[in-house]
Amino acid sequence: MTAYWIAVYREIVDEAKVAAYAKLAGPALERAGGTFLARGLPEQTYEAGEPKRTTVIEFDSVEAARNAHDSPGYQEALAALDGGAVRDIRILPGV
Repeated sequence: MTAYWIAVYREIVDEAKVAAYAKLAGPALERAGGTFLARGLPEQTYEAGEPKRTTVIEFDSVEAARNAHDSPGYQEALAALDGGAVRDIRILPGV
């Protein structure tokens, strides 16, 4: 079953660290089978929505998304991020 990795950036602390992370994370997640569906600031928010940077990545399964997170390439990206952002990351199964 398809799964979705959703990351919301609650706070960006260090733009340079986020840029270093992005340079490594994108290719690592794509190598792990991820397809970026959306990324950036929302065009519109409703109810308690906050205008925060959000990324949505599709994977073939929850297991594939977990494996992508745990992969050496993505772990290298996380090391580069090194506290440069406060994020909320969720992996959800498709319906």
